[in-house]
Amino acid sequence: LQTVGINVSDIKKLKSAGIYTIKGIWQSTMKTLCGIKGMSEAKATKVKEAANKIQDFGFCTGAAVFEKRKALKKISTGSKEWDKLLGGGIETLSITEIFGEFRTGKTQLCHTLAVVGQLPPEMGGGNGKVVYIDTEGTFRPERIRDIADRFGVDYHAVLDNITYARAFTHEHQMELLIAVAAKMIEERYSVLIVDSSTALFRVDFSGRGQLAERQQKLAQFLSKLIKIAEEFNVACVITNQVVSDPGGGAMFAVDPKKPIGGHIMAHASTTRLFYAKEGVNKEYARFTTPRAFPNPKASTNLAKEVSAT
Repeated sequence: LQTVGINVSDIKKLKSAGIYTIKGIWQSTMKTLCGIKGMSEAKATKVKEAANKIQDFGFCTGAAVFEKRKALKKISTGSKEWDKLLGGGIETLSITEIFGEFRTGKTQLCHTLAVVGQLPPEMGGGNGKVVYIDTEGTFRPERIRDIADRFGVDYHAVLDNITYARAFTHEHQMELLIAVAAKMIEERYSVLIVDSSTALFRVDFSGRGQLAERQQKLAQFLSKLIKIAEEFNVACVITNQVVSDPGGGAMFAVDPKKPIGGHIMAHASTTRLFYAKEGVNKEYARFTTPRAFPNPKASTNLAKEVSAT
């Protein structure tokens, strides 16, 4: 940006807002840029024009998009059955949402991905560090040690490569995402985990009177996640809670439980997995969004296959 007339102080202002790349500028609205402390409308316009000179994010051919999609990677879940369900594993460049009741294995999968994401590609990994944003205090280093032992890697090194943060409010959760961009510009990351993505929104916004504001804030959070996934080619994995649907017990209803977040969450997630218990120490996952795979459901024994404990 300096080469096209943007001074250092304005670049620092952009970085303070979590904007570290030219693509990050294009992903930000004028309103967002003008909202940065010390950034006037004239400066924001100048920054947009400078970004346009460096890289054009206008139209391109389908062939160019096809080439870009070749950068997509798939990271193993640690379960052969679930990898088969996902067509190879969790995709980068998008959001994968895992929702279900408590104790169905959502957090266990997050812990597994925190290890597998660091493994080399030949072992199904992403060959990068992992960001773990914990909103419910469920992260356990002891689990990481057990999973690392399963894959034959040093758990001390694995833990050192996990960038962990405990979020306490929905605002803090959003601030952590902004800080993530600064880390990803410096080092290679493969997975970004948010467990759980909706818990703090449910706490901070209560009642129907605050529902519209909650959904708006949630949409902004998910939008930022998508931008990070596309900008840094990482797999964004989020867990979600469920709520009982009063009308879900009607005839022909498959399950009276539905995920939090409504249509906003559904539109943001490229892949949605519903986790539920099928028996003792056995969980199943199924797609709730149309996918080009023949088998929409897979079962596994978490205690045996995923955690190896």
